[in-house]
Amino acid sequence: MLIAHVVEASGPLTLWGTTLYFWGRVVYLPLYALGVPYIRSLVWLVSIVGLVMVLASLFLLKA
Repeated sequence: MLIAHVVEASGPLTLWGTTLYFWGRVVYLPLYALGVPYIRSLVWLVSIVGLVMVLASLFLLKA
């Protein structure tokens, strides 16, 4: 996230990726604490998709 900010890769892909990552982690924490197994994994996957979106925005910036 910090690298995207430094290289000024601010676009819709970065915004959506950051939002997915943030809210995915916020939702993951209580699910982890409560020990919910399958939904927790899906929420973790959503946050990883958000990270991939941010990384993709960095590579699309170079193209």
